[in-house]
Order: sequence, then structure tokens, then C-alpha cells
Amino acid sequence: MMKKTTILAFMVIGLMSMSATYAQEKKSSQVPKYELANLPKVDLKDFKKNKKGAYILFDGTSLKGWRGYNKDHVPNKWGIEDGYLKFSKKPNVDKPEGGDLIFAHDFKNFELELEWKISKGGNSGIFFLAKEVKGQAIYISSPEYQVLDNENHPDAKKGVDGNRKSASLYDMIPAKPQNSKPVGEWNKVKIVVKNNKVQHYQNGVKVVEYTVGTPEWETLLQSSKFSQNKWPLAFELLKNVGKEPGIIGLQDHGDDVWYRNITVKVLK
Repeated sequence: MMKKTTILAFMVIGLMSMSATYAQEKKSSQVPKYELANLPKVDLKDFKKNKKGAYILFDGTSLKGWRGYNKDHVPNKWGIEDGYLKFSKKPNVDKPEGGDLIFAHDFKNFELELEWKISKGGNSGIFFLAKEVKGQAIYISSPEYQVLDNENHPDAKKGVDGNRKSASLYDMIPAKPQNSKPVGEWNKVKIVVKNNKVQHYQNGVKVVEYTVGTPEWETLLQSSKFSQNKWPLAFELLKNVGKEPGIIGLQDHGDDVWYRNITVKVLK
């Protein structure tokens, strides 16, 4: 009788432990409530096209169409310097204000082209198909094309197989070949999004390709910092990325970075 009672007790304890573990896992993967911002967007008809039929989002003279992420103005750490769009770590302004910068229009199928150069040890990123989620950073809802000084920033050695280096799909797919140019030189970007298929180009070479909204995409998320257990809200938003059009953004990572020749060609 004692043996049967002991066995039964162990079984009850085991079931309770399994139940508690399941409840904890369920709790950790529950999606927190979130709210999208309802801020003004711009009409592309107000912007000129270049000879390739792409809209000119930044022409070196104006920040028309741009504003801070979840803001109604351009933070003053962003500005125009020598015809370039620059984020300044220490701008010569009163009350410096940072934050990610977005072009206030939703795109679904498009070719985004631009150029960037980074400061020594610098880090930034390019976002697309993003949503403005109140109280959250832009990367919670957007794939990230990494912008990085591969030689001097510690993030280049983190992640898996170089998937945090320049032009990579951040923390998911490494850019191969890795053909970025060093600090002080311009790198050319093209990001093509068509029917949820995404291609990253760096300096004229296709280095990454993936399709959002697929089982493979979900697998990538689950093995990244955006997994369901590690970050339930990011997982939920990124799992559904591409179902609707989204904004394009540039990251304030606290380092000096320059952008130029920003254009978008809308694809059917």
C-alpha cells in the first residue's frame, strides 16, 4: 500500500510540474496587446520620378515626406549635410532628439535603392514593410537590411555565420558573398520586394533572398532573437509581415551614418 501511495504521489507531482511548465510556456508566448499609430502619410504624386521611373524620396535638398517613427516631425539628430541625409551622434543643436526616421508612405511591391556610408564602428539599418506600433521600435515589425562597419563593430562577430554583417537579413540570413566596402566609402543598396519575395543586393550583387509569410520564414524567426518564446509580440508582427503594405525606415543606432540617392520604384 505504501509503495502504491508513493508512486501515486510522484505521478501527481509530475503532472503538476508538467502543467506548470505548460502554463509558463503558454504565458511566455502570449501576444501582448499593441496599438498602431494613426499618423499622416504622404501622397507619392507629390514626388518627382527619375529616368528609371522611380520616385525620388530624398534629393539632397529636402526632407519632404520624412518624419520620425511614431512622431509628427523629423528628430534633429537627422539632417542634411553636404547634400547627404545624415544621422549625427552629437549634432550641434539644442536638446538633441534621436529616433528612427521613416518615409511616410506604405509600399507593398517595390524596388528601393540608396547608398550609405558608416562611421568607424558604426551601426544602422534599413527597414521596410514596417508598421508604426505605439511604444515600440520599428524593428519589432520589420525585416532589417543591416548597415554595419564589419571590421570594427562587435555585432559583426555575433549571431550565426555572419548574419549580423552588412546587407544581411539581421539575425537570420547572412549576406553572401560579403562584399561591403570599408568605413568612409559608399555602399550601394537595392531591396526588391515582389509578392512577398525579398531580395537584398549589395554593391550590385544579390546577397540574400527569402520569402516572408512562409513556413520557412517562420522557422527563421523561431531561431532568431524574434522567436515566439523570446519576443512574442515581435514574432507575431514579423510572422505576418508583408500581408499589408508598410513603411520604409532608417535606423538610429547611435552612430554617425550617411545616406543618399534614395529612390523607390513601385512594382505591380
